[in-house]
Amino acid sequence: MRELERKTEQPDLWQDRERAEGILTRLKSLKRRFEPWQKLRAEVADLAELYELAVAEEEGDLEEEIAGTAADLGRTYTQLQQREWMSGEHDAASCYLTVHAGAGGTEACDWVAMLLRLYSRWAERHRFGVEIIDLTEAEGGVKSVTTEVSGEFAFGFLRAESGIHRLVRISPFDASKRRHTTFASVAASPVIDDSIDVEIRPEDLRVDTYRSSGAGGQHVNKTDSAVRMTHLPTGIVVQCQNERSQHKNRATAMKVLRSRLYDHYAEQQRAERRDLEADKRDISWGNQIRSYVFQPYTMVKDHRTKFEVGNVQAVMDGAIDPFITEYLKQASGSRRAANGGSAGASG
Repeated sequence: MRELERKTEQPDLWQDRERAEGILTRLKSLKRRFEPWQKLRAEVADLAELYELAVAEEEGDLEEEIAGTAADLGRTYTQLQQREWMSGEHDAASCYLTVHAGAGGTEACDWVAMLLRLYSRWAERHRFGVEIIDLTEAEGGVKSVTTEVSGEFAFGFLRAESGIHRLVRISPFDASKRRHTTFASVAASPVIDDSIDVEIRPEDLRVDTYRSSGAGGQHVNKTDSAVRMTHLPTGIVVQCQNERSQHKNRATAMKVLRSRLYDHYAEQQRAERRDLEADKRDISWGNQIRSYVFQPYTMVKDHRTKFEVGNVQAVMDGAIDPFITEYLKQASGSRRAANGGSAGASG
């Protein structure tokens, strides 16, 4: 970082604008990464001094303050450590999160609605914004939904959720009270800025308009304001119906499509470089990444990391951070091993 700072002081820096902007972008990224660690180190040193003072002066009334500060610093450390594991190019970006129902009719649509609630609750815990971009309702719940989760590192966290999620429970829709298994797919992609070049040729795109359905008032149902875009070479389909204006829905759908295509092509490149990579996402039915069991026992288990908990209700209320943390930790370790064991900076 000091080397980059010295470069910014060179008088001829802006003779090459592209190089200068690259240096400043890199420097900003490094500062965003290291300055919180420097602040944490200083705060730990201050706490150590306070503790030594309390011991020397036998100030017992400082015990509660010291314990509270130590707990806060511990949480800060955990958050910074998680960000060390999120070193991908777009991990700091906001996220488009799409959930689709698998086979199972009403049961599967109810499962999508449950997952939508889970991720909304999780986002609230992190003070992330959540906006529904497209929602297709169906009997018993939601057939598919795309949301934009806005906040720093939203994609870095939620990429851990991409894959198949399996639900096992006694169905409330089955009069015979039999146990059912159903699936839903979750796909996370980064909200990329306009500087990312993703080529979308007009001849590769089919655009359909239709009348919006579901919530939104009477006006949205009277005009063909909803937009569905199909990228023919990849088969990727996105749609948007949350705005009254077809123009706005078209712009939002194009933005989501660019993000999905970027993630698709990036995944293609990773697959070509490595036949098997540690964090590869297999989105085929029957290859679930996580199981949520309500009966005959309660358990949520991640099949990639083997991490599991017994409190299903807490998980359904958004308590998925332990699963995300275990995934990020494992993925980070695999990347370090692939790179010859080099470790990232930690404070």
